[in-house]
Amino acid sequence: EWEAYPTYLDTLVPLVLDALDRHNLKITFFVVGRDLERAENVAALRQIVERGHEIGNHSYNHEPWMQDYDEARLHDEIKTTHDKLTQELGAEPVGFRGPGFCYSPALLAVLARMGYAFDASTLPSVLGPLARLYYFASSSMSRGERQTRKGLFGKFSDGFQPLRPFMWDTSAGPLLEIPVTTIPIFRTPFHLSYLLWLSRYSRLASRVYFELAVRLCRMFGFGPSVLLHTMDLLGKDDAPELHFFPGMDLDRAYKLDFFDTILTRLTRSFDVVPMSEHAARIAERRPDTARALKHRATF
Repeated sequence: EWEAYPTYLDTLVPLVLDALDRHNLKITFFVVGRDLERAENVAALRQIVERGHEIGNHSYNHEPWMQDYDEARLHDEIKTTHDKLTQELGAEPVGFRGPGFCYSPALLAVLARMGYAFDASTLPSVLGPLARLYYFASSSMSRGERQTRKGLFGKFSDGFQPLRPFMWDTSAGPLLEIPVTTIPIFRTPFHLSYLLWLSRYSRLASRVYFELAVRLCRMFGFGPSVLLHTMDLLGKDDAPELHFFPGMDLDRAYKLDFFDTILTRLTRSFDVVPMSEHAARIAERRPDTARALKHRATF
């Protein structure tokens, strides 16, 4: 029933901000423009800015088939969200993340032309299409809806994209890409949704898997870009209608405790910063910055 545009931000935002405060962390929140049409969402999202976090552009309608839009429609989608974020929250975004890890040459060109500092839409893993199949199998979407979402979570070929940040050569000039980090060598995701899903079967296995990710990132000199989703901190009683999402059969308290464990481990090995700071250090291209990036994580 996405046509009703349900919202959970007034519940989620205080939970995640309090958790981040416990670890003295500032991160990046990619915000959907349509969410700003509801007063309760604006109030919740303003808390993010007031407490020192960064805002990014996550499109206006959050449609994971944006890669099929023409350039004019893409510009309208991104510019409308950009203006709303700036006007309503007083925070001008410099980064974009495509819903469902979608991107296209036209979309990247729009971002470069608008002067964005970075895109963060790629997921270099062959598991994206498998995650799409799991999502389709556990939801009640029609055949038409599934056809529209056929690009959700990326293509198989995306699994061979670079793991490290790199530059796109767009028709409007260069644009920095900061991929969602996957485990070096294995290229499997380790963002919180996957860890929570694995923890349903074995919390120990999930922690060992995350430890492997951290150790390999340090070994190969990666400053990982770590992804969170709205559902990662909401419990089954907060949104029972979202039961088909992985991990939405878990209690909120369990998820918050698990999140604290992950943050504790990350901050032991990395200096966790917002993505614009990570992007700025990459752009500087100084030798001391390159060394610092080896032990810098982003959210």
